[in-house]
Amino acid sequence: MRSNNLVIYNSLHRQKELFRPLHEGHAGMYVCGPTVYGDGHLGHARPAITFDVLFRYLTHLGYKVRYVRNITDVGHLEHDADEGEDKIAKKARLEQLEPMEVVQMYLNRYHAAMKRLNVLPPSIEPHASGHIIEQIEYIKRIIEAGYAYESNGSVYFDVPRYNADHNYGKLSGRNIDELLTETRALDGQQEKRHPADFALWKKASPEHIMRWPSPWSDGFPGWHLECSTMSEKYLGQQFDIHGGGMDLKFPHHECEIAQTVAANGNESVRYWMHNNMITINGQKMGKSLGNFITLDEFFTGSHKLLDQAYSPMTIRFFILMAHYRSTVDFSNDALRDAEKAYDRMLQGWRRLESLKPSETSSVDAEIEAVEQACYEAMDDDLNTPIVISHLFEAVSIINRVNDGHATATQADIDRLRRIFSTFLFDIMGMRPEESAAGEETLKPYRDAVDLLLQIRAEAKGKKDWATSDLIRDRLASIGFAVKDTRDGGFEWNLK
Repeated sequence: MRSNNLVIYNSLHRQKELFRPLHEGHAGMYVCGPTVYGDGHLGHARPAITFDVLFRYLTHLGYKVRYVRNITDVGHLEHDADEGEDKIAKKARLEQLEPMEVVQMYLNRYHAAMKRLNVLPPSIEPHASGHIIEQIEYIKRIIEAGYAYESNGSVYFDVPRYNADHNYGKLSGRNIDELLTETRALDGQQEKRHPADFALWKKASPEHIMRWPSPWSDGFPGWHLECSTMSEKYLGQQFDIHGGGMDLKFPHHECEIAQTVAANGNESVRYWMHNNMITINGQKMGKSLGNFITLDEFFTGSHKLLDQAYSPMTIRFFILMAHYRSTVDFSNDALRDAEKAYDRMLQGWRRLESLKPSETSSVDAEIEAVEQACYEAMDDDLNTPIVISHLFEAVSIINRVNDGHATATQADIDRLRRIFSTFLFDIMGMRPEESAAGEETLKPYRDAVDLLLQIRAEAKGKKDWATSDLIRDRLASIGFAVKDTRDGGFEWNLK
């Protein structure tokens, strides 16, 4: 077991700090999960994969991790965090379904996509709609502390009052003056004392489907409240890591900080981690822009912007090839590059099985350096692209040994297997049995290509070089790369 030396990015203080869990050997982790009112897209995959890697790595380091990922199934409004129609209720009304029927339909799709992406399930996956009582009690504590007020059956957080005592905007760097100039004039703003105030509870209009009784009105909780409430319920008033997309830093996470300080007198989160966005041609994905591609469309290649289908492992590897805090711009070329890169890596890993061990080693120091460098990259803010680059160094070592340009003992080969098993499969969550191109893509060709290469091997044995070269060149022309091995066999894969 490695020592506790994981360094993660603390965006609140704009610096890297040593991560030390509050409880020795334990780590509490809360991640803003999906809002279940639409089909999952590539942008939803990134936080899921990012924090899946963190979950896996903390577990690998020996921590007992409680990973909580919420499900937003109430209070996410159409126009603004405080105004408009609930998105789930709107879809339920349009399709004549029960709201929870809509929730379950999209949640099933989300879970299916996460399973295909090999994202581990969280320890706890609470629903906002299942914690209404706790949210009402949380609001009462904020009111008692003097940082919220009731207005016409709704309850709002008093941002100016809070800012006078604390620092609203410390996570995002915003200030009250900026909020005044950026807050839009919306219906219901007259209920607020200040345009920057946000809803803790909204009185439901007569036609609103999702509603619960409260001391103030029949209504529903504001969007920001659920995370403060459920993180405290399952992780306590202080916990280690809170994650989510960069777009949640303001206002969602900013409001969370204000709520928890108002209710408890202290901040709850030690480290905030935000993954950056995935864009298409420099623009954030959105249905209004026509660049919204669902995960199922990626897996089937059925969207007009896609040149082909991309397997779940291609999507996962594509995301891991960039640091989680960097913006990633989607393109077919980038996904094809990820597909080819992962297949090259798998070829190296599979080649381990055919390596012949030697009595002496010329690569033991290189292998040790690769393993150490992989840990250092993971410890440095989950730097998965650097880990991948070191794994390709391991592939290079394997190829040199396979081609007779280096020697490796059985211990070296076993250590290389451990490096791939630990970093590529266990921590980064890639599936060894699934190539980037996908086994379903290769399956129809396997028998035919193997037969042609057996005929080629027989031709080589008869010194029929013309037939041998013809088969190799024709396979290459239609996308199959063939490599002869030292023992007289062959390897092949899709280019």
